[in-house]
Amino acid sequence: MALGDDIFGVHGTALALRSQRLGLLASNIANASTPGYKARDVDFSSALAAAERPGANVQAASDANTKFRVPLQPSLDGNTVELSTEQTLFAENAVAYQTTLAFLNGRISTLTRALKGE
Repeated sequence: MALGDDIFGVHGTALALRSQRLGLLASNIANASTPGYKARDVDFSSALAAAERPGANVQAASDANTKFRVPLQPSLDGNTVELSTEQTLFAENAVAYQTTLAFLNGRISTLTRALKGE
């Protein structure tokens, strides 16, 4: 276990996974009109649990827990992106990313003040 793991706990890993998920959801949104494009998403809880195992890799955990999304209303061109769903998930994940980032910034600020003796 690295020193950063002790100081930041699960939050560093969660931030990396949320960042990867933002990229995946953004890709889904960008390909909303691409015929045959299959929307994908990360099962965040499963990916986080996998990434927290000893010797685990965040990228590998994310890749192993990335699944194709089953659309509620399939389109005729085979595209499975439902824009409203993707936008909602993107916004929710962005808020969670910002929250995790704010927590880590607070922790770093506290550590910096402690090191300076304030």
